[in-house]
Amino acid sequence: MDIQAALFTLGVRDDTLTAAEKNALDENGYLPLPGTLTPAQVQALRTRLQELEKEEGEDAGKEVHQEAGTARLANLANKDPIFDLIWTNPKVLAAMSHVLDGDLKLSSLNARASLPGHGLQALHCDGSLSLEGFAMSSEDGNRRFYACNSIWLLNDFTPENGATRLVPGSHRSGLDPRQDMEDPQAPHPDEMLVLGKAGTVFVFNAFTWHGGTVNRSDSLRRALHCYFVRRGVPPQTDQQGLLRPETAARLSEAQKVVLGV
Repeated sequence: MDIQAALFTLGVRDDTLTAAEKNALDENGYLPLPGTLTPAQVQALRTRLQELEKEEGEDAGKEVHQEAGTARLANLANKDPIFDLIWTNPKVLAAMSHVLDGDLKLSSLNARASLPGHGLQALHCDGSLSLEGFAMSSEDGNRRFYACNSIWLLNDFTPENGATRLVPGSHRSGLDPRQDMEDPQAPHPDEMLVLGKAGTVFVFNAFTWHGGTVNRSDSLRRALHCYFVRRGVPPQTDQQGLLRPETAARLSEAQKVVLGV
């Protein structure tokens, strides 16, 4: 089964995204999808993340990245069937496919919870602007992106609790914020906060400048990050090498294609 057949099997159609939604991804570099998760699904995901954090302790997140001031988890597609509803969501897969020209696989599914007083990140891109074989500009003048990410809000994102900031349209600049800003941790004049209710998903081109802000509330702020790349790009998580037998046994053929295993 090829990726197009896999996407069709998982419910992706040509009209899964509206023309306006596709245009938002092209022009702004991001697309909000409110109400993607139900309150019950949000609560179940939060509960499972808390359990995994307790089980993994100091090893939590080590498959990809550990970060001071945050609770990190990684390799989630391999750890519980509950996470399948994230990386196989048809609307999000359609958005990823639009940005990546139908050439995609899951790179990683991670969790990041910024703790009170922490969470500030420099503005950054999720990838290199010069990855060999995936030039940012093609012969016809159109940019060819190789990575697309999504933030799944498991708490309301507010101005106080460390909501992600992003700079609309910055994916079209062809620049990394480290090339263009004296201090990428400083506020950008064009930045906006990713605000919304728990259950909302923000899909964003991985080359849209973004970063976490400081959590000034008294509670942690949870989110999932579901990241896709083109099929020829090495994944952030070694999906094949870390695949558990029980995961392989339960996955459909279409899911295995999307996971790249």
